[in-house]
Amino acid sequence: MLIAKIYITLKKGILDPQGKAVKGALHSLGYEEVKEVRVGKYIELTFEDGDLSLLKDKVDEMCKRILTNPIIEDYTFEIVEG
Repeated sequence: MLIAKIYITLKKGILDPQGKAVKGALHSLGYEEVKEVRVGKYIELTFEDGDLSLLKDKVDEMCKRILTNPIIEDYTFEIVEG
């Protein structure tokens, strides 16, 4: 079994209102040392064993076509044995 672990973040320069809200909450709880918070998404896709090179291409295509908004989001992924 193979697991694709996909990490999605907002591109630099894109405002992150959720991150700003989390930062404010952390500060209100006394964690003033926190300077910036960026909130992202994490997705796991599980596959039967297969051709790793082909799977990487397919996951990349999935990210570009449906899992991310390429205008405002960046992504990275890794494929690991599960």
